[in-house]
Amino acid sequence: MKITIHRGIDQIGGCITEIATETTKIFIDLGHNLPEGGDKPAEDKNANSKSIEKLTKDCNAIFYTHYHGDHIDLYKYVPENIPQYIGEIAKQVMISKSKRLAKIPNGNITEKDVEKLETFKTFKEKDRIEIGDISVTPYFVSHSACDSYMFLIEANGKNILHTGDFREHGYLGKGLIPTLETYITKQRIDVLIIEGTMLSRLQEEVKHEKDLKTDAIELFKKYKYSFVFCSSTDIDRLASFHEASKKCGRSFLCDNYQKEVLDIFTKYAKSDLFKFDNAYFYKHNHEKQFELIKEKGFCLLIRSTKIEMIKELLKHLPQEETLLIYSMWDGYINENVKKGEHCKRESLQIWNLFKNRQKLHTSGHATPETLTKVCQLVNPRTAIIPIHSEHSADIYRLNISAEMKKKIICQNEGENNLIFSF
Repeated sequence: MKITIHRGIDQIGGCITEIATETTKIFIDLGHNLPEGGDKPAEDKNANSKSIEKLTKDCNAIFYTHYHGDHIDLYKYVPENIPQYIGEIAKQVMISKSKRLAKIPNGNITEKDVEKLETFKTFKEKDRIEIGDISVTPYFVSHSACDSYMFLIEANGKNILHTGDFREHGYLGKGLIPTLETYITKQRIDVLIIEGTMLSRLQEEVKHEKDLKTDAIELFKKYKYSFVFCSSTDIDRLASFHEASKKCGRSFLCDNYQKEVLDIFTKYAKSDLFKFDNAYFYKHNHEKQFELIKEKGFCLLIRSTKIEMIKELLKHLPQEETLLIYSMWDGYINENVKKGEHCKRESLQIWNLFKNRQKLHTSGHATPETLTKVCQLVNPRTAIIPIHSEHSADIYRLNISAEMKKKIICQNEGENNLIFSF
């Protein structure tokens, strides 16, 4: 078997992994590069049909770990004859989001892109998919995207585990180790391809989502009107604020796009935690609704496209009872980190609208301690390949054995690729 990491070594985002036998070739993720700076457009030499057609020549299928753009956004350039696979819920979220974006004049998404998404094949956890002489089996992982998966890839009597993005400190993260023990480690893994986002963020505080919910409850008790700036598709984070609002008797409000996403999560929910039964569409300038929510208090989910609406609403609320909860990566509003190169103008503008502000966030990625546990438990026979990390060699800092460290492969062979055959 041959593994080619086209992108992902010493780079967060833009993930592209190729796995091939003599007769079959598949890809895991086809992600767009992340922006180098906050408001700068993301540059990607592969973001065109010609490059992707060349890259995916003779490809039999593409599998996506989840719906974040740095793992999937090059899908639109894939030739029509190549089947693309993603989780069932993830597909619905992608379609919902893309239909909205397609209405923006001169935007990055077109109606044709939506039509391509609708042709995606879907899979369910533990369903084995045969592609030529390669089999792919998805297993659910907790991440800051709903319906995320790692993949067990089998061919020619050899096994590869591709973790995708994952973590233990999400609500469903407790299932990570049991899944590995029950389904993965019973058949010896030859190569472990593992994400390493947090390897370069060793000092970052990592809370469990349930602790974040507890903090949110205390804030909702203190402030009657809370504006929450978070990802519109992070199901765990949305559940934390939804549960906190119910606990405090606050109205849980959002715009119509966010409500559509929450309805998708509710439709497929296997736990009451992810049923957003207390979510309501906020009707701006609707006097009767405003009277009700002003009396009851609210948690209002906001996005950067709603700045004018936020400004107008703030005029009618007492400042001392109003709070902004910022629940995204700190770099987007920090003008001092690396000279503010990741700072986003609209995010910072929202931050500056409020006198009372609180950062309440936790990573969607595995901590170094969790990465260590996974490496030790999987204990691959041949190789450990770290991806999705600013500096992949930081994996040597994990508390794993010297023998295991000898199996690490993170040097580039060629301009960007890492190629490994076994």
